[in-house]
Amino acid sequence: MTKDLAAFAAENGIKYFMISFTDLFGGQRAKLVPAQAISDMQEDGAGFAGFATYLDMTPAHPDMLAVPDPDSVIQLPWKPEVAWVAANPVMEDEDVAQAPRNVLRRLIDEAAQEGMHVKTGIEAEFFLLTPDGRELSDEFDTAAKPCYDQQAVMRRYDVVREICDYMLELGWGPYQNDHEDANGQFEMNWEFDDALSTADKHSFFKFMTKSVAEKHGFRATFMPKPVEGLTGNGCHAHISVWDAPGDKSKANVFATDTGEGPAGELGLSEKGTHFLGGIMKHASALAAITNPTVNSYKRINAPRTISGATWAPNTVTWTGNNRTHMVRVPGPGRFELRLPDGAVNPYLLQAVIIAAGLSGVRSKADPGKRHDIDMYADGHKVRGAPKLPLNMLDALRTYDKDKELKTMMGEEFSKAYIKMKHEEWNSFITHFSQWERDHTLDI
Repeated sequence: MTKDLAAFAAENGIKYFMISFTDLFGGQRAKLVPAQAISDMQEDGAGFAGFATYLDMTPAHPDMLAVPDPDSVIQLPWKPEVAWVAANPVMEDEDVAQAPRNVLRRLIDEAAQEGMHVKTGIEAEFFLLTPDGRELSDEFDTAAKPCYDQQAVMRRYDVVREICDYMLELGWGPYQNDHEDANGQFEMNWEFDDALSTADKHSFFKFMTKSVAEKHGFRATFMPKPVEGLTGNGCHAHISVWDAPGDKSKANVFATDTGEGPAGELGLSEKGTHFLGGIMKHASALAAITNPTVNSYKRINAPRTISGATWAPNTVTWTGNNRTHMVRVPGPGRFELRLPDGAVNPYLLQAVIIAAGLSGVRSKADPGKRHDIDMYADGHKVRGAPKLPLNMLDALRTYDKDKELKTMMGEEFSKAYIKMKHEEWNSFITHFSQWERDHTLDI
Protein backbone atom coordinates (compact mmCIF):
# COMPACT_ATOMS: atom_id res chain seq x y z
CA MET A 1 0.00 0.00 0.00
CA THR A 2 1.40 3.40 -1.00
CA LYS A 3 2.24 5.63 1.95
CA ASP A 4 0.32 8.86 2.37
CA LEU A 5 3.10 11.37 3.01
CA ALA A 6 0.81 13.82 4.81
CA ALA A 7 -0.21 11.07 7.21
CA PHE A 8 3.43 10.05 7.58
CA ALA A 9 4.26 13.64 8.53
CA ALA A 10 1.49 13.81 11.11
CA GLU A 11 2.47 10.48 12.67
CA ASN A 12 6.18 11.28 12.87
CA GLY A 13 6.30 15.01 13.62
CA ILE A 14 7.67 15.90 10.17
CA LYS A 15 7.74 19.62 9.42
CA TYR A 16 9.57 19.50 6.07
CA PHE A 17 10.23 17.06 3.24
CA MET A 18 13.32 17.07 1.05
CA ILE A 19 12.04 15.99 -2.37
CA SER A 20 15.26 14.74 -3.95
CA PHE A 21 16.41 13.55 -7.35
CA THR A 22 19.86 12.63 -8.67
CA ASP A 23 21.15 14.14 -11.91
CA LEU A 24 23.41 12.58 -14.57
CA PHE A 25 26.60 13.48 -12.71
CA GLY A 26 25.35 12.07 -9.41
CA GLY A 27 24.51 15.47 -7.95
CA GLN A 28 21.70 15.29 -5.40
CA ARG A 29 19.12 18.02 -5.97
CA ALA A 30 16.26 18.80 -3.61
CA LYS A 31 13.48 21.17 -2.70
CA LEU A 32 12.49 21.69 0.92
CA VAL A 33 8.72 21.39 1.11
CA PRO A 34 6.62 22.16 4.21
CA ALA A 35 4.53 19.23 5.38
CA GLN A 36 1.36 21.28 4.82
CA ALA A 37 2.06 21.24 1.07
CA ILE A 38 3.17 17.62 0.69
CA SER A 39 -0.21 16.23 -0.45
CA ASP A 40 -0.15 18.35 -3.60
CA MET A 41 3.54 17.53 -4.15
CA GLN A 42 2.89 13.80 -3.77
CA GLU A 43 0.34 14.02 -6.57
CA ASP A 44 1.91 16.59 -8.90
CA GLY A 45 5.59 16.75 -7.94
CA ALA A 46 7.94 19.60 -7.05
CA GLY A 47 8.99 21.87 -9.92
CA PHE A 48 12.60 22.15 -11.10
CA ALA A 49 14.38 23.78 -14.03
CA GLY A 50 16.26 20.80 -15.46
CA PHE A 51 18.82 23.04 -17.19
CA ALA A 52 19.98 24.30 -13.77
CA THR A 53 21.19 20.76 -12.94
CA TYR A 54 23.36 18.28 -14.81
CA LEU A 55 20.65 17.11 -17.17
CA ASP A 56 20.75 17.67 -20.93
CA MET A 57 18.12 20.40 -21.06
CA THR A 58 17.89 24.06 -22.04
CA PRO A 59 16.21 27.03 -20.35
CA ALA A 60 13.43 26.63 -22.90
CA HIS A 61 12.35 23.24 -21.54
CA PRO A 62 9.12 23.21 -19.51
CA ASP A 63 9.11 22.55 -15.77
CA MET A 64 10.48 19.19 -14.70
CA LEU A 65 8.38 17.80 -11.87
CA ALA A 66 10.04 15.55 -9.30
CA VAL A 67 7.28 13.21 -8.14
CA PRO A 68 8.18 11.68 -4.76
CA ASP A 69 8.20 7.90 -4.35
CA PRO A 70 6.60 7.54 -0.91
CA ASP A 71 8.04 4.06 -0.42
CA SER A 72 11.51 5.63 -0.27
CA VAL A 73 10.76 8.15 2.49
CA ILE A 74 13.33 8.37 5.31
CA GLN A 75 13.03 10.51 8.42
CA LEU A 76 16.41 12.16 9.01
CA PRO A 77 17.74 10.56 12.21
CA TRP A 78 19.93 13.60 12.93
CA LYS A 79 17.12 16.08 12.22
CA PRO A 80 13.84 14.23 12.84
CA GLU A 81 11.60 17.11 11.79
CA VAL A 82 12.81 16.61 8.20
CA ALA A 83 12.15 13.64 5.89
CA TRP A 84 14.01 12.78 2.68
CA VAL A 85 12.16 11.18 -0.21
CA ALA A 86 13.53 10.07 -3.58
CA ALA A 87 11.65 11.37 -6.60
CA ASN A 88 11.07 10.36 -10.21
CA PRO A 89 11.45 13.28 -12.66
CA VAL A 90 8.50 13.81 -15.01
CA MET A 91 7.99 16.32 -17.82
CA GLU A 92 4.66 16.87 -19.57
CA ASP A 93 3.23 13.71 -17.96
CA GLU A 94 6.08 11.51 -19.22
CA ASP A 95 9.01 10.09 -17.28
CA VAL A 96 12.22 11.97 -18.07
CA ALA A 97 14.05 9.16 -19.85
CA GLN A 98 17.54 10.47 -19.09
CA ALA A 99 16.93 10.78 -15.33
CA PRO A 100 19.02 8.09 -13.56
CA ARG A 101 16.31 6.77 -11.23
CA ASN A 102 13.95 6.41 -14.19
CA VAL A 103 16.63 4.53 -16.16
CA LEU A 104 16.96 2.10 -13.26
CA ARG A 105 13.21 1.67 -12.77
CA ARG A 106 12.73 0.82 -16.44
CA LEU A 107 15.51 -1.81 -16.37
CA ILE A 108 14.16 -3.34 -13.15
CA ASP A 109 10.78 -3.76 -14.88
CA GLU A 110 12.47 -5.23 -17.96
CA ALA A 111 14.36 -7.79 -15.87
CA ALA A 112 11.21 -8.63 -13.89
CA GLN A 113 9.41 -9.52 -17.12
CA GLU A 114 11.99 -12.28 -17.52
CA GLY A 115 11.59 -13.47 -13.93
CA MET A 116 14.80 -11.83 -12.73
CA HIS A 117 14.92 -9.65 -9.64
CA VAL A 118 18.38 -8.23 -9.01
CA LYS A 119 19.53 -7.75 -5.43
CA THR A 120 22.75 -5.98 -4.58
CA GLY A 121 24.86 -4.84 -1.70
CA ILE A 122 27.49 -2.14 -2.00
CA GLU A 123 30.65 -1.30 -0.07
CA ALA A 124 30.82 2.48 0.14
CA GLU A 125 34.30 3.78 0.96
CA PHE A 126 35.04 7.38 1.98
CA PHE A 127 37.76 9.59 3.44
CA LEU A 128 37.39 11.97 6.37
CA LEU A 129 39.31 15.16 5.58
CA THR A 130 39.71 18.64 6.99
CA PRO A 131 36.94 21.04 5.91
CA ASP A 132 39.05 22.48 3.06
CA GLY A 133 39.60 18.95 1.70
CA ARG A 134 43.39 19.31 1.66
CA GLU A 135 44.47 17.18 4.65
CA LEU A 136 43.41 14.04 6.45
CA SER A 137 41.23 14.84 9.45
CA ASP A 138 43.43 12.68 11.73
CA GLU A 139 47.04 13.83 11.88
CA PHE A 140 48.01 10.66 13.75
CA ASP A 141 46.68 8.33 11.02
CA THR A 142 50.08 7.66 9.42
CA ALA A 143 50.59 3.87 9.41
CA ALA A 144 52.08 2.32 6.27
CA LYS A 145 49.43 -0.43 6.43
CA PRO A 146 46.46 1.28 8.07
CA CYS A 147 43.74 -1.21 7.06
CA TYR A 148 41.64 -2.26 10.10
CA ASP A 149 43.78 0.01 12.30
CA GLN A 150 42.16 -0.30 15.73
CA GLN A 151 43.41 2.99 17.16
CA ALA A 152 42.61 4.97 14.02
CA VAL A 153 39.02 3.76 13.77
CA MET A 154 38.46 4.58 17.45
CA ARG A 155 39.81 8.10 16.99
CA ARG A 156 36.90 8.63 14.61
CA TYR A 157 34.51 6.54 16.70
CA ASP A 158 32.04 9.41 17.20
CA VAL A 159 31.51 9.83 13.45
CA VAL A 160 31.39 6.12 12.61
CA ARG A 161 29.16 5.27 15.58
CA GLU A 162 26.68 8.02 14.78
CA ILE A 163 26.29 6.92 11.17
CA CYS A 164 25.99 3.25 12.17
CA ASP A 165 23.46 4.07 14.90
CA TYR A 166 21.34 5.83 12.30
CA MET A 167 21.50 2.84 9.95
CA LEU A 168 20.43 0.58 12.83
CA GLU A 169 17.57 2.95 13.60
CA LEU A 170 16.51 2.89 9.93
CA GLY A 171 16.50 -0.90 9.85
CA TRP A 172 19.21 -1.23 7.19
CA GLY A 173 20.99 -4.04 9.00
CA PRO A 174 24.52 -2.60 9.20
CA TYR A 175 26.92 -5.37 10.16
CA GLN A 176 30.48 -4.03 10.12
CA ASN A 177 32.50 -0.82 9.97
CA ASP A 178 36.24 -0.51 9.51
CA HIS A 179 39.20 1.68 8.81
CA GLU A 180 40.13 0.93 5.22
CA ASP A 181 43.43 0.50 3.37
CA ALA A 182 44.26 4.20 3.08
CA ASN A 183 45.03 6.60 5.88
CA GLY A 184 41.87 8.51 6.70
CA GLN A 185 39.63 6.04 4.83
CA PHE A 186 36.60 4.14 6.15
CA GLU A 187 34.03 1.63 4.95
CA MET A 188 30.58 0.84 6.33
CA ASN A 189 28.47 -2.14 5.25
CA TRP A 190 24.76 -2.85 5.44
CA GLU A 191 22.55 -5.69 4.22
CA PHE A 192 21.87 -6.25 0.52
CA ASP A 193 18.44 -5.43 -0.92
CA ASP A 194 16.47 -5.01 -4.15
CA ALA A 195 18.39 -2.86 -6.64
CA LEU A 196 16.14 0.22 -6.31
CA SER A 197 16.19 0.08 -2.51
CA THR A 198 19.98 -0.29 -2.53
CA ALA A 199 20.29 2.70 -4.86
CA ASP A 200 18.05 4.84 -2.63
CA LYS A 201 20.00 3.79 0.46
CA HIS A 202 23.32 4.42 -1.30
CA SER A 203 22.17 7.91 -2.27
CA PHE A 204 20.94 8.64 1.24
CA PHE A 205 24.10 7.16 2.80
CA LYS A 206 26.28 9.64 0.93
CA PHE A 207 24.05 12.51 2.08
CA MET A 208 24.00 11.23 5.65
CA THR A 209 27.76 10.61 5.83
CA LYS A 210 28.58 14.08 4.54
CA SER A 211 26.07 15.65 6.95
CA VAL A 212 27.40 13.82 10.00
CA ALA A 213 31.01 14.56 9.04
CA GLU A 214 30.19 18.28 8.73
CA LYS A 215 28.51 18.17 12.14
CA HIS A 216 31.80 16.91 13.62
CA GLY A 217 33.90 19.50 11.80
CA PHE A 218 35.19 17.19 9.05
CA ARG A 219 34.57 16.68 5.35
CA ALA A 220 33.59 13.28 3.99
CA THR A 221 34.53 12.57 0.37
CA PHE A 222 33.72 9.66 -1.91
CA MET A 223 36.12 11.01 -4.57
CA PRO A 224 37.85 8.04 -6.26
CA LYS A 225 41.44 9.21 -5.58
CA PRO A 226 41.47 12.16 -3.18
CA VAL A 227 45.01 11.60 -1.86
CA GLU A 228 48.00 10.87 -4.09
CA GLY A 229 49.83 7.68 -3.20
CA LEU A 230 46.99 6.22 -1.14
CA THR A 231 44.37 3.61 -2.03
CA GLY A 232 41.32 5.17 -3.66
CA ASN A 233 37.62 4.97 -2.80
CA GLY A 234 35.97 1.95 -4.38
CA CYS A 235 32.29 1.07 -4.36
CA HIS A 236 32.25 -2.70 -4.84
CA ALA A 237 28.89 -4.22 -5.72
CA HIS A 238 27.78 -7.73 -4.69
CA ILE A 239 25.25 -9.06 -7.17
CA SER A 240 22.67 -11.85 -7.09
CA VAL A 241 19.36 -12.51 -8.86
CA TRP A 242 16.24 -13.88 -7.19
CA ASP A 243 12.89 -15.33 -8.22
CA ALA A 244 10.84 -12.48 -6.71
CA PRO A 245 11.39 -9.03 -5.22
CA GLY A 246 11.71 -8.12 -1.56
CA ASP A 247 10.45 -10.50 1.10
CA LYS A 248 8.66 -12.56 -1.57
CA SER A 249 11.94 -13.97 -2.86
CA LYS A 250 12.52 -17.64 -2.05
CA ALA A 251 15.22 -18.84 -4.43
CA ASN A 252 18.54 -17.37 -5.50
CA VAL A 253 18.55 -17.82 -9.28
CA PHE A 254 22.35 -17.55 -9.33
CA ALA A 255 22.97 -20.37 -6.85
CA THR A 256 23.68 -24.00 -7.71
CA ASP A 257 25.16 -27.05 -6.02
CA THR A 258 25.75 -28.92 -9.26
CA GLY A 259 27.21 -26.33 -11.59
CA GLU A 260 29.58 -27.15 -14.41
CA GLY A 261 32.50 -25.25 -15.84
CA PRO A 262 34.75 -22.62 -14.25
CA ALA A 263 31.84 -20.58 -12.81
CA GLY A 264 29.63 -23.52 -11.94
CA GLU A 265 32.41 -25.01 -9.82
CA LEU A 266 32.19 -21.89 -7.68
CA GLY A 267 28.43 -22.16 -7.22
CA LEU A 268 27.13 -19.97 -10.04
CA SER A 269 24.16 -21.34 -11.99
CA GLU A 270 23.95 -21.27 -15.77
CA LYS A 271 21.94 -18.03 -15.61
CA GLY A 272 24.42 -16.57 -13.14
CA THR A 273 27.28 -17.53 -15.45
CA HIS A 274 25.62 -15.79 -18.42
CA PHE A 275 24.88 -12.71 -16.30
CA LEU A 276 28.56 -12.62 -15.38
CA GLY A 277 29.31 -13.09 -19.07
CA GLY A 278 27.39 -9.92 -19.84
CA ILE A 279 29.39 -7.98 -17.26
CA MET A 280 32.64 -9.23 -18.80
CA LYS A 281 31.43 -8.60 -22.36
CA HIS A 282 30.59 -4.95 -21.67
CA ALA A 283 33.19 -4.24 -18.96
CA SER A 284 35.26 -1.65 -20.79
CA ALA A 285 32.11 0.27 -21.73
CA LEU A 286 30.74 -0.12 -18.20
CA ALA A 287 33.64 1.98 -16.97
CA ALA A 288 32.07 5.12 -18.44
CA ILE A 289 29.27 4.65 -15.89
CA THR A 290 31.02 2.92 -12.98
CA ASN A 291 34.08 5.19 -13.14
CA PRO A 292 32.52 8.46 -14.25
CA THR A 293 35.11 11.17 -13.53
CA VAL A 294 38.53 12.27 -14.71
CA ASN A 295 39.83 11.37 -11.26
CA SER A 296 38.39 7.82 -11.51
CA TYR A 297 41.24 6.72 -13.76
CA LYS A 298 43.80 7.66 -11.15
CA ARG A 299 42.29 4.82 -9.10
CA ILE A 300 41.85 1.98 -11.59
CA ASN A 301 45.16 2.66 -13.33
CA ALA A 302 47.11 3.62 -10.21
CA PRO A 303 50.71 2.63 -9.49
CA ARG A 304 51.36 0.64 -6.32
CA THR A 305 50.17 2.56 -3.26
CA ILE A 306 51.91 3.10 0.09
CA SER A 307 50.07 0.06 1.53
CA GLY A 308 51.41 -2.14 -1.27
CA ALA A 309 48.24 -2.65 -3.35
CA THR A 310 45.67 -0.46 -5.10
CA TRP A 311 42.76 -2.91 -4.53
CA ALA A 312 41.48 -1.73 -7.92
CA PRO A 313 41.50 -3.58 -11.26
CA ASN A 314 43.00 -2.44 -14.55
CA THR A 315 42.24 -5.56 -16.61
CA VAL A 316 38.96 -7.31 -17.50
CA THR A 317 39.39 -10.62 -15.64
CA TRP A 318 37.39 -12.72 -13.18
CA THR A 319 38.28 -15.30 -10.57
CA GLY A 320 37.17 -17.11 -7.42
CA ASN A 321 37.76 -15.65 -3.96
CA ASN A 322 40.64 -13.40 -5.03
CA ARG A 323 40.57 -9.61 -4.65
CA THR A 324 43.09 -8.78 -7.39
CA HIS A 325 40.60 -9.18 -10.28
CA MET A 326 37.78 -7.05 -11.65
CA VAL A 327 35.21 -9.67 -10.62
CA ARG A 328 35.50 -12.26 -7.90
CA VAL A 329 33.09 -15.06 -7.01
CA PRO A 330 33.53 -15.33 -3.23
CA GLY A 331 30.93 -18.05 -2.78
CA PRO A 332 27.84 -19.71 -4.30
CA GLY A 333 25.06 -17.57 -5.71
CA ARG A 334 26.71 -14.18 -6.06
CA PHE A 335 29.68 -12.32 -7.42
CA GLU A 336 31.44 -9.06 -6.59
CA LEU A 337 32.10 -6.36 -9.19
CA ARG A 338 35.17 -4.45 -7.99
CA LEU A 339 35.25 -1.92 -10.82
CA PRO A 340 32.99 0.92 -9.52
CA ASP A 341 34.40 3.79 -7.50
CA GLY A 342 33.04 6.24 -4.97
CA ALA A 343 31.95 8.79 -7.60
CA VAL A 344 29.54 6.36 -9.25
CA ASN A 345 25.93 7.52 -9.55
CA PRO A 346 23.95 5.22 -7.18
CA TYR A 347 21.14 4.72 -9.69
CA LEU A 348 23.26 4.34 -12.80
CA LEU A 349 25.46 1.77 -11.02
CA GLN A 350 22.48 -0.51 -10.47
CA ALA A 351 21.08 0.24 -13.93
CA VAL A 352 24.25 -0.64 -15.84
CA ILE A 353 24.69 -3.86 -13.84
CA ILE A 354 21.19 -4.96 -14.83
CA ALA A 355 21.65 -3.82 -18.45
CA ALA A 356 24.91 -5.71 -18.93
CA GLY A 357 23.64 -8.77 -17.05
CA LEU A 358 20.41 -8.94 -19.06
CA SER A 359 22.44 -8.68 -22.23
CA GLY A 360 24.55 -11.62 -21.10
CA VAL A 361 21.58 -13.79 -20.17
CA ARG A 362 19.81 -13.12 -23.47
CA SER A 363 22.90 -13.87 -25.55
CA LYS A 364 24.11 -16.72 -23.28
CA ALA A 365 27.40 -14.89 -22.93
CA ASP A 366 30.47 -16.79 -21.83
CA PRO A 367 32.48 -14.95 -19.14
CA GLY A 368 35.69 -16.38 -20.57
CA LYS A 369 38.60 -17.99 -18.81
CA ARG A 370 38.83 -17.93 -15.04
CA HIS A 371 42.23 -16.70 -13.86
CA ASP A 372 43.23 -17.94 -10.42
CA ILE A 373 46.38 -15.88 -10.10
CA ASP A 374 47.55 -12.78 -8.26
CA MET A 375 46.92 -10.11 -10.90
CA TYR A 376 49.14 -7.61 -9.10
CA ALA A 377 52.12 -9.96 -9.22
CA ASP A 378 51.41 -12.05 -12.33
CA GLY A 379 48.95 -10.02 -14.37
CA HIS A 380 51.52 -9.60 -17.13
CA LYS A 381 51.17 -13.33 -17.82
CA VAL A 382 47.51 -13.01 -18.87
CA ARG A 383 47.15 -12.89 -22.64
CA GLY A 384 44.17 -11.48 -24.51
CA ALA A 385 42.24 -9.96 -21.60
CA PRO A 386 41.09 -6.41 -22.41
CA LYS A 387 42.61 -3.56 -20.46
CA LEU A 388 40.26 -1.10 -18.80
CA PRO A 389 40.19 2.43 -20.28
CA LEU A 390 43.14 4.65 -19.44
CA ASN A 391 41.04 7.79 -19.01
CA MET A 392 37.50 9.13 -19.11
CA LEU A 393 37.64 9.97 -22.82
CA ASP A 394 38.62 6.39 -23.72
CA ALA A 395 35.78 5.10 -21.53
CA LEU A 396 33.23 7.39 -23.20
CA ARG A 397 34.39 6.35 -26.66
CA THR A 398 34.15 2.68 -25.70
CA TYR A 399 30.65 3.19 -24.32
CA ASP A 400 29.63 5.05 -27.46
CA LYS A 401 30.78 2.09 -29.60
CA ASP A 402 28.86 -0.44 -27.49
CA LYS A 403 25.54 -0.09 -29.30
CA GLU A 404 23.88 -2.90 -27.37
CA LEU A 405 24.67 -1.45 -23.95
CA LYS A 406 23.67 2.05 -25.09
CA THR A 407 20.32 0.71 -26.25
CA MET A 408 19.80 -1.21 -23.02
CA MET A 409 20.50 1.92 -20.98
CA GLY A 410 18.19 3.95 -23.23
CA GLU A 411 19.01 6.00 -26.30
CA GLU A 412 17.89 9.31 -24.76
CA PHE A 413 19.90 8.68 -21.61
CA SER A 414 22.99 7.55 -23.52
CA LYS A 415 22.91 10.53 -25.86
CA ALA A 416 22.57 12.97 -22.96
CA TYR A 417 25.21 11.27 -20.83
CA ILE A 418 27.81 11.07 -23.60
CA LYS A 419 27.21 14.69 -24.61
CA MET A 420 27.50 16.09 -21.09
CA LYS A 421 30.48 13.93 -20.14
CA HIS A 422 32.31 15.06 -23.27
CA GLU A 423 31.67 18.64 -22.17
CA GLU A 424 33.16 17.76 -18.78
CA TRP A 425 36.22 16.22 -20.47
CA ASN A 426 36.65 19.31 -22.64
CA SER A 427 36.51 21.48 -19.54
CA PHE A 428 39.25 19.36 -17.99
CA ILE A 429 41.63 19.42 -20.96
CA THR A 430 41.26 23.18 -21.46
CA HIS A 431 42.16 23.80 -17.82
CA PHE A 432 45.72 25.12 -17.45
CA SER A 433 47.35 23.10 -14.67
CA GLN A 434 50.27 23.67 -12.34
CA TRP A 435 51.82 20.45 -13.73
CA GLU A 436 52.07 22.07 -17.18
CA ARG A 437 53.68 25.13 -15.69
CA ASP A 438 56.17 23.04 -13.68
CA HIS A 439 57.18 20.83 -16.60
CA THR A 440 56.93 23.10 -19.64
CA LEU A 441 57.65 26.68 -18.65
CA ASP A 442 61.39 26.46 -19.31
CA ILE A 443 61.36 24.26 -22.39
